[in-house]
Amino acid sequence: MKTTMKHWHKRILTGISRIACLFVAITGSGLMYADSNRQIISLGTGGVTGLYYPTGGAICRLVNLQRNIHGTRCALRSTPGSVSNLLQVVSGELDLGIAEAGQLNNAYQGQGDFSEPAPGLRTLTGLFPEYISVLVRKDASIDQFSDLRGKRFNTGRQGSSQRLTMDILMTSRGWLLDDFSEVLELEPAEQAQALCDNRIDATLYVVGHPSGAIKEAIRDCDSQLIPLMPEDIAALTRQNSHYQPVSIPGALYSTDMPDVKTAGVNAILFTRSDLPDEVAYNLVRSLFEQFDHFKRMHPAFELLEAHRMINTPLATPMHPGAERYFREQGLLTRQQ
Repeated sequence: MKTTMKHWHKRILTGISRIACLFVAITGSGLMYADSNRQIISLGTGGVTGLYYPTGGAICRLVNLQRNIHGTRCALRSTPGSVSNLLQVVSGELDLGIAEAGQLNNAYQGQGDFSEPAPGLRTLTGLFPEYISVLVRKDASIDQFSDLRGKRFNTGRQGSSQRLTMDILMTSRGWLLDDFSEVLELEPAEQAQALCDNRIDATLYVVGHPSGAIKEAIRDCDSQLIPLMPEDIAALTRQNSHYQPVSIPGALYSTDMPDVKTAGVNAILFTRSDLPDEVAYNLVRSLFEQFDHFKRMHPAFELLEAHRMINTPLATPMHPGAERYFREQGLLTRQQ
């Protein structure tokens, strides 16, 4: 088991190192491409310890490997995550972003934390499932979600997808922030260390698996994942149809770890309707023409299937440039 875990950890570190080098190359060469009239598109991801950042890095790498064909360069941007990406794409600060389908639909409809609809948002492709992951210290006497009351809890930053998800769960239970003994608003990158330092008893994280941050907390901080209770899963699925009951495979972290029941939502690569059709076409072509390469770029991608990604339930209309490529390839079976 130790050999397998070390091999898995080495792959993660190698992938992140490659992505970091790519980011430096992109940000360092922007003027050169501007001078040569090549188009640069910016992609908003998430914190460096989550899965959005390496996913965005993988997508940008594949786009840039084919830039001599289509002339578009992809620039990676680390952001706080879904909500920030949505706000920045709508405002024009970013061209593309990654977001949970539930939050993407909220932004499109102007509901939840979004006061105004954003009808110009468009889906490029589904990516991978994300899981609501409740991570707790083993010595905190927390065996199920209801045990969080009275504990030191990290709710995440105001406006973050993490916080919005927790707000739904708290509302359904009639909880207030005062029901916790202490509330912290940590960034995802700070969570594992806060558990290790005994600053918090628990945190909620919406993330794809395997996650480096969760692996770190389980391995180094004597932490564990706990399930959501049926009433919590029901509260989320009632709130947004993009949430579904799922299980986190325990084998991703340990051969003796059981699967963990929770709710999940798909991560989506999205843009605006004013992104030129040819750019959208070439973006998805770069990803799916090199799909076997993509699947080798992170352990979370290994089991992905192109057909399922493309035909995931839509949170917004699909961008016509992406739709044209998928229909040409016979990959899109759902009617728009």
